[in-house]
Amino acid sequence: QVQLVESGGGLVQPGGSLRLSCVASGFTFSNSAMIWYRQAPGKERELVAAMSSGGGCTNYADSVKGRFSISRDNAKNTVYLQMNSLEHADTAEYYCNAEIGVAGQYFYYWGKGTLVTVSS
Repeated sequence: QVQLVESGGGLVQPGGSLRLSCVASGFTFSNSAMIWYRQAPGKERELVAAMSSGGGCTNYADSVKGRFSISRDNAKNTVYLQMNSLEHADTAEYYCNAEIGVAGQYFYYWGKGTLVTVSS
């Protein structure tokens, strides 16, 4: 079955950095676009960064452009989110999402999330 396991969250001071990882299994990772979302307390889940299956196309939320970077290692079935210059507003649960295409339809799977807290 499809599994997505996030790690790398934690407590960090404003201006600091973290790298999140998401290890995928149960599907052909190299064929799937991967997306990071986040959800802050009391707010809706929002897209943070996305990367196409081959890694050639990326998309970022305006709020993280220039600070966050998404990457993937298809040999390790892992997608990363490098987060620099972290701000209080980046505090959220971060979720990994896989877009899996099957017979012309797309299905979306979620990990359980990893918590990022930016605080001094």
